[in-house]
Amino acid sequence: MADARASGGERPLYSNGYKAAVLGLLLATYTFNFIDRTIIATIGQAIKVDLKLTDTQLGLLGGLYFALLYTVLGIPIARLAERFNRVTIISLSLVIWSGFTALCGAAVNFGQLALFRFGVGVGEAGCSPPSHSLISDYYEPKKRATALSIYSFGIPLGTMFGAVAGGWLAQEFSWRIAFVIVGLPGILLALIVKLVVKEPPRGHSEIAERPLEAEDVVVEPAKPPFSLMTELRELGAVFKVLFLKWPVLNMVLGVTIASFGSYGSGAFVPSYFVRAFGLGLAQVGLITGLIGGFSAGVGTLVGGFLSDWAGKRSAKWYALTPAIGLLIATPIYIAAYLQTDWKATAAILLVPGIFHYVYLAPTFGVVQNSVEPRRRATATALLFFFLNLIALGGGPVFTGWLIDHLAQFHFNNPASGGVISSVLGSFGPQSGQSFAAACPGGIAPKGSPAELAAHCRTTLAVSSQQGIIVSLCFYAWAGLHYALAAIGMVKHFEARAAGK
Repeated sequence: MADARASGGERPLYSNGYKAAVLGLLLATYTFNFIDRTIIATIGQAIKVDLKLTDTQLGLLGGLYFALLYTVLGIPIARLAERFNRVTIISLSLVIWSGFTALCGAAVNFGQLALFRFGVGVGEAGCSPPSHSLISDYYEPKKRATALSIYSFGIPLGTMFGAVAGGWLAQEFSWRIAFVIVGLPGILLALIVKLVVKEPPRGHSEIAERPLEAEDVVVEPAKPPFSLMTELRELGAVFKVLFLKWPVLNMVLGVTIASFGSYGSGAFVPSYFVRAFGLGLAQVGLITGLIGGFSAGVGTLVGGFLSDWAGKRSAKWYALTPAIGLLIATPIYIAAYLQTDWKATAAILLVPGIFHYVYLAPTFGVVQNSVEPRRRATATALLFFFLNLIALGGGPVFTGWLIDHLAQFHFNNPASGGVISSVLGSFGPQSGQSFAAACPGGIAPKGSPAELAAHCRTTLAVSSQQGIIVSLCFYAWAGLHYALAAIGMVKHFEARAAGK
């Protein structure tokens, strides 16, 4: 496990096997993070029908109501992580968000479910900032994007397990049971993390670039004395790197805009398969889970390995890799949702995620490599504050709100045209019957004429398809920002190496 360094600095403080075990536990933690965060997308249709919700309300539950405290608390928790034991913070956070996920199963109305989702966000705020900081202390700079890609693999893994397990549990039992079953195991994982993972010295991984003697390796740099002004100066220093350095700024904008499209469309993809093709929740969970687990998983890992490999030749590839990937992925995604058969849609969706998800690891790697060791948790928290408040907080709400607008338009204009004309028409003068009143929860009330029931289904399916397609277009916008980030990336890292 922990080895003392030999004289001359030839042996690592931690064995490669132990570092892999730590990374595996952090990956498992992040997997549970995304299971609990995204399961609501898979079982959202069941919740919508049971509690008679609109898609805007579903978007709030999956987005803003989770993201608000998640983003706000991320910064103070990150500042604690710069001074105190990061492993303890991660473990306690895991207990909190897992408990609130289980409590979601007890909600009997929209207000209670919203309150418990706030609680999930409170817990998950303590996951990634200290985890990124730990990984950066275990792995040296030239392996950091690869290690962070393995950690980020928790996103597709969590999405996959949440979709498959959540869909099956919701169909066989209920959406309430699904919340309870996926939430409780996280408490056991929290105990394992606390008992196994050791707290490394800050900046330990920098020894790969600058070998030190044994007694020097385990001594952390002195922490500045605590004061409000000190905390504000530290936040200001990180803010300048993220938002005043051209390459880093465009990486931040790229990941934010891409995530806006991803969270927005992803929140309604499972519901779309139910609405458009009449599939059951278990089948939809299996389809979307396996697709996401494969394509997004491959893309996430490839992004880390490829950018670290190409980055040895030029640092600009940390930006060009996601730029190319996102620009390729966008038209393939759109083509998938224009299909009229679910099998064709599913088959095509296996491809774009491989290109799409290459953006995660290089972005996190650039951010971590652009700040000093004592500021890494803070850098992740500031990045996530900006990213998640806009992307996670706004993406699902935007898509749900757009679907509601489109549904109102299509309900009264069933012969309307394509995506662009429908979007423009939905924001024009509206008249006619209210879709929400005629089709509460997206379906016709019991005893309604067959024509109304069919019209409700068709309206919701077409509106969901078009809302998702609009959200997917944000990937191309994000790709342009990554391309802009390549300008000056080499000079940025040369200046960083020189201590500027």
